[in-house]
Amino acid sequence: MKYVIAGLGSIGRRHLKNLVVLGESDIVLLRNNLSSLPAEELQQYPVVTSIEAALALNPDAFIISNPSALHLDVAIPAAKAGCHILLEKPISNSLEKIDKLQAALLQGQGKLLVGFQFRFHPTLKIASQLILNGEIGRPVSICARWGEYLPDMHPWEDYKSSYAARPDLGGGVVLTLCHPFDYLNWLLGKPTVEWACAENRGDLGIAVEDTAEAILRFPNGALGVLQLNYLQKPPTHTLEIVGTEGTIGWNNTDGKLSIYRNKLLNWEHFSPSHEFERNSLFVEEMRHFISIVNGKELPLCSLEDGINALSLALKVLAFKTK
Repeated sequence: MKYVIAGLGSIGRRHLKNLVVLGESDIVLLRNNLSSLPAEELQQYPVVTSIEAALALNPDAFIISNPSALHLDVAIPAAKAGCHILLEKPISNSLEKIDKLQAALLQGQGKLLVGFQFRFHPTLKIASQLILNGEIGRPVSICARWGEYLPDMHPWEDYKSSYAARPDLGGGVVLTLCHPFDYLNWLLGKPTVEWACAENRGDLGIAVEDTAEAILRFPNGALGVLQLNYLQKPPTHTLEIVGTEGTIGWNNTDGKLSIYRNKLLNWEHFSPSHEFERNSLFVEEMRHFISIVNGKELPLCSLEDGINALSLALKVLAFKTK
């Protein structure tokens, strides 16, 4: 199978390395040569500089990892051509042209996987099963928190010029750290935004919001709080779900999941295997995508899931406090 990778920043290069580790070698790079990372590791792969040139090679699949605001410029023609697509999160920085992507997928009949890699986290998968089995009763209160210091995210580049800090490329903490919008929807059902505030409150000197808070209401009536920021040291990424019969806690730092069952009056803990590390999520995501390309599996995170996450993020950004 022939793969095209569009965008060779840090996540595009991670996908490239994982493709190779998983045995794929027919890979073409679609790039504008503006990456701040060195080009030496890419020299053995053919390079094209336009979507038209990439499609002329009759690829089977596209991995789209350029800045969010540019995703659909590649995804729509690739979908029309019948390519399978791994589309990095968020799927775009607006809902404009999403209908064109949906129509293109229908026309080309390819499959699309959205790159929310936390869907592949081993202990979050356990959390999903515990909630589904009613182990904590009915969820009633949820708190998701993710804070990370922006200058430390990509230390090899000037953070002020990175996509995460540029409004024209779809930056800002809400879209950049949008994973909770997906995994909350996956675990608990799509929430509505009851209240939200997204502002620039730090001293980073960037033109996008660096802090956001939202109050969410889930389909069963449960209330949730989501907190995001670009300012926190050390990084913190946690999830707590309180139910009528127990509590689930998860910490991304060590991957540990804990459940307290009220009737048993004790905690049970689940940890990833000793071999697990951050890239394991991306490897499993890529393994899944290769299976999709080969017609063996359907996407675990669909375009509709990506639309749900993006629409929630945009509602947080657009919310007007009365």
